[in-house]
Amino acid sequence: MLEKFAKRNRRAIRVRARIEGTATKPRLSVFRSNLHISVQLIDDLSGKTLCSANDIDAKGTKSERATLVGQEIAKKALELGVKECVFDRGGCLFHGRVKALADAAREAGLAL
Repeated sequence: MLEKFAKRNRRAIRVRARIEGTATKPRLSVFRSNLHISVQLIDDLSGKTLCSANDIDAKGTKSERATLVGQEIAKKALELGVKECVFDRGGCLFHGRVKALADAAREAGLAL
């Protein structure tokens, strides 16, 4: 079990070292727990969260809720005038709920 967390932390550090969000191209940071998923658009230069979304009130399967979160964050980002961002999956693998969220955000008009 400890090795699983160590691998996740190594992935998170490796992913985070390669990306940085700016005001024109913020970072879309994903947090995935066992039950829920949440995302934030972050401007790393000023250290501020521009907008966020989560699936706490959504109904359906975990993947369906992740799709709704992706659509919601894309809608909020487009209202702020953000058309593209860098995708920070953290230590999560790009598979399942994380992939469903990213695909839904892309379909809703956000360039990742």
